[in-house]
Amino acid sequence: MKSDRRKFIQNASLLGMAMSISPSISFARMRDEVIGHGDFQYKVDMKWGMLDPAKVPVNNCHEMVMDRKGRMIMVTDEPKNNVIIYDQSGKFLQAWTLGMDRAHGLTLVDEGDAEYLWISDNAGRVVKTTLEGTIVVEIAAPVKEGIYTEKMSYVPTETTVAPNGDLYVADGYGSQYFLHYDKNGNFIRKFGGAGSGDAQFSTAHGITVDQRGGKAPTLLCTSRGHNSFKRFTMDGEYMETIFLPGAFVCRPVIHGDNLYAGVCWSRLRYLEQTPDSGFVTIMDKDNKVVSNPGGTAPEYRNGELQLMVQSEAIFKHCHDVCIDQDENIYVCQWNAGKTYPIKLTRV
Repeated sequence: MKSDRRKFIQNASLLGMAMSISPSISFARMRDEVIGHGDFQYKVDMKWGMLDPAKVPVNNCHEMVMDRKGRMIMVTDEPKNNVIIYDQSGKFLQAWTLGMDRAHGLTLVDEGDAEYLWISDNAGRVVKTTLEGTIVVEIAAPVKEGIYTEKMSYVPTETTVAPNGDLYVADGYGSQYFLHYDKNGNFIRKFGGAGSGDAQFSTAHGITVDQRGGKAPTLLCTSRGHNSFKRFTMDGEYMETIFLPGAFVCRPVIHGDNLYAGVCWSRLRYLEQTPDSGFVTIMDKDNKVVSNPGGTAPEYRNGELQLMVQSEAIFKHCHDVCIDQDENIYVCQWNAGKTYPIKLTRV
């Protein structure tokens, strides 16, 4: 019934657009207003988060989370306002800054008494803040702690927090390790590292805890250059690889039974990383791709997913997605002309 209703709304939307559209606008462009596949189709709202750049500038809109009040909290590497908070209509609520010009990752953790943000800074900082911007914890750099040697680079990109409070840090632009700390910030282990092995990474960009289906928690880790997510135990033991051919995925984002990700680059003719490309990819509870808004329809042959590429020039470098309670998607972009987030309204 839900699927039929969405199809009805989609068809009605297209009919209304067809009646009002100018003859000078192509039907192909009209179709671009509704994107995606199967039961996961969306209307594109390019204006949702637009603000006055003279007052609230952005550089790269790196990541977004939603707090328990339904507010959309975004991190940007614009040092004038690292964090921008919207309501769900796209109205600006507030902004604050830590003065970071390389702020990158944003993770929200609900600790019962309050919610907190973990911010990953490509300059080598990982900090925990209140929603108002007060730093309450900072994780020491691994060289300082003796976890890395002096010659190893450290460029953290993401964090996730386990059900027991343990913290995992993705060193995605540095030495390609994931660093595991207990809830008090004491180092436990590292796993991963650069390479082409199953348990190694090419741009270890993101990480999240997967508990879908009531299963025991595991870690989903991004290997963007390998076009894949890799699953590990909570103790850092490799389990499996989820290949997404053609999709340079950023961090995995779980909502309900589904897994979402921004695709920062698409691949085209020679399978190269294509500039100014990207789309959103969506997987079901079995990690089968069911929709690629802005990309080609997912196709499986003999159980193997075929190459996926950008099909519509809507997005430039999708860096993250956030899903609200109505399953709408908010898309943050990198290197996209300092544009604000795009909303995809599910139909």
